[in-house]
Amino acid sequence: MNALTRPPAVRPAARPGMAHRLAYLAGGGVTAVIYYGILAAALAATGGRVPYLLLVVASHLVTVVIVYPWYRLVVFPGAGHGWLAGYLRFYAAGLSILSASLVGLPILVELAGLPVLAAQALIITLTFSCSYALHRAWTFRRRGSSRRGRERSGNPAHNLRPKRSAARTR
Repeated sequence: MNALTRPPAVRPAARPGMAHRLAYLAGGGVTAVIYYGILAAALAATGGRVPYLLLVVASHLVTVVIVYPWYRLVVFPGAGHGWLAGYLRFYAAGLSILSASLVGLPILVELAGLPVLAAQALIITLTFSCSYALHRAWTFRRRGSSRRGRERSGNPAHNLRPKRSAARTR
């Protein structure tokens, strides 16, 4: 076929990586809503009698249990670990975000005078990209694979750039 007889290439509606990013964004939004709901309810119920950092830790723990299935089944399907091992990796990655909260909240609340939920929103906004990168590279990576190995094998998995076919490169 030549350029005149070949049918025009159909451009896909979205790149394969776009659906993945949107699923992560949706998961992050749902996670924030669940976490804020739990934290706000706990703050209101305790009326300041329980330290807010303790409530942050408890809210984080409950939220991780609730949202893990979404990340496992929808955002990063086919991860190479069993459910328990995957959950433990997910929680370990979440500890880095929790650590950022435990360090940043006292600074923003005690020193800057921000309300707890506003300070937490700021921290989550600042750590969102780091969380995605950590989950993509470590928490949900396929067992025994590296990014370079997936690119060579033609299996893009979570690689956002699909391999070009020989027909398209001519």
